[in-house]
Amino acid sequence: MKSTSLSIPENITFEEAIALTQEIMSEIETGQLSEDKIGSLIGDLVKSKNGARGFFVSYLTDSRPLADNPSPSIFKALESAPEIVVELLVKNLAMCSAMVVHHQRNQDEETANESKRVRSRTTRLIKSVDIPTLKGEIEELYQSTTTGVGNYKEFLERWGYDDEQLKVIQQAIEPLLS
Repeated sequence: MKSTSLSIPENITFEEAIALTQEIMSEIETGQLSEDKIGSLIGDLVKSKNGARGFFVSYLTDSRPLADNPSPSIFKALESAPEIVVELLVKNLAMCSAMVVHHQRNQDEETANESKRVRSRTTRLIKSVDIPTLKGEIEELYQSTTTGVGNYKEFLERWGYDDEQLKVIQQAIEPLLS
């Protein structure tokens, strides 16, 4: 295993975080990173909002199967920044679920399937990370989709989700509520 020169800049931009996540994933794929190094790099990425957003965009949409079976070091890294990670996982679950409907309406089955893959990966992360506040936030999102009030009301309104999209978001959340 060769040592990597990857490091996460202090004030990383969203774009830099996307590019760095791609580099990290390439090095994971070729066996160049130890579990400890994976954990520290991703932990450094997700401690800022830009870094975490870039990580999730890149990681969850990547065409390689890496994100389908995240390693324990990735869960640990995500658990190291609970406030940022919880918000992004919850909103990501809503957004990718709603986008499935959007793409299907536009007869774009390929992109709809990509959104389904992101939803599946997001769901796996939600089920696997040990962040005590996550379940409550998922319940808050569910409440906002079913009642039109609550902590996620403004988020849902900002994206203009209609009844069908809200229903799909609810269906994505329901298995996580038990």
